Amino acid sequence: MTERSDVDATLTRDLRRYLQESRETVLAALDGLTEYQIRRPMTPTATNLLGLAKHLAGLELAYLGNSVGRPSPVQLPWVDDGSIWDGADMWAKAEESKTYIVDLYRAAWAHSDESIGQLALDSPASVSWWPEARRETTFGSLLVRMVAETAHHAGHADIVREMIDGRTASDPEETSTAYVERVQLAAEAHRPLSH
Repeated sequence: MTERSDVDATLTRDLRRYLQESRETVLAALDGLTEYQIRRPMTPTATNLLGLAKHLAGLELAYLGNSVGRPSPVQLPWVDDGSIWDGADMWAKAEESKTYIVDLYRAAWAHSDESIGQLALDSPASVSWWPEARRETTFGSLLVRMVAETAHHAGHADIVREMIDGRTASDPEETSTAYVERVQLAAEAHRPLSH
């Protein structure tokens, strides 16, 4: 491990904190729901809560593990058999329980956090599935990418959770009907007139 400057140490700490906040939002979206509710496709593209956690677990193991010379401690069948390229990481098979996916995601966190603790932001990284011309990168670049990816999917998890029971992972209280009505009224002022 190379010596970190104070700026690098602060930036690394901030990135780690933002990553953890988004990780926790993703898992909070699963709380209090049935196995069916967390697996059910909720959008036309089949977005579902358990699939988001499964996807992020694999990404962390790949970007913040394999790509920085720290092989994943967990074998992922959908990577080994190539079905990841058909979206197998975006949904849970019937035999892949919530406990299995959550434990996998937490194992990915632990492995990633070890990388964050051991590697400087400018440590070399190589993403084998990226085009050769841009395959070589740095740990810092991949950490930023993982923070962005996790925040992106945490937002999805909030919306999907709201579609299921009117609550979000980040705000477990129901939104008031009066608030929704105010938002709708403001939108109505801009509704196109029908002919």
